[in-house]
Amino acid sequence: MNKLFIPIVLAFLTGCAARKAATKATNGYGDTRTKQVEFLNDNTYLLTEMSEDKTYAFDKSNPVKVGGLSPSNERAFLNALLGPNGEEVKYFRAGSCCHFKTPNGLVGDGGLLDLYRVFWEGASDTLDIYINMYDKGDLKIPLGLKAKKK
Repeated sequence: MNKLFIPIVLAFLTGCAARKAATKATNGYGDTRTKQVEFLNDNTYLLTEMSEDKTYAFDKSNPVKVGGLSPSNERAFLNALLGPNGEEVKYFRAGSCCHFKTPNGLVGDGGLLDLYRVFWEGASDTLDIYINMYDKGDLKIPLGLKAKKK
């Protein structure tokens, strides 16, 4: 099999999924973003608003909606975070979980959340952060954490 075949097919499928998402998304179901996303650099979002919801990011029923169908958007969110006292955050992807309905799914009307474990020096345990890469929502700083500044 041609070594270029698989990357070309994946690029085609991702492009098709993005077009499908753009035409199927409706407000309140799927994409709910109301604010423009800003970046600190190519790999880091600029987060300026603190979430007032203690479940935001920490509960599978209220994941961070980074959108874009790309793990790079997930990393741009995680790269923006700091520990509660400004500590540099590290993270690793623990896997996928939690099937949910979305008009932006790659196959049918469903997607899976990605679960990341976040920690910093001096932390007694890791935090679980759930991220939805299918849908776009307003990006906020999870309660108890801080974010990098300009």
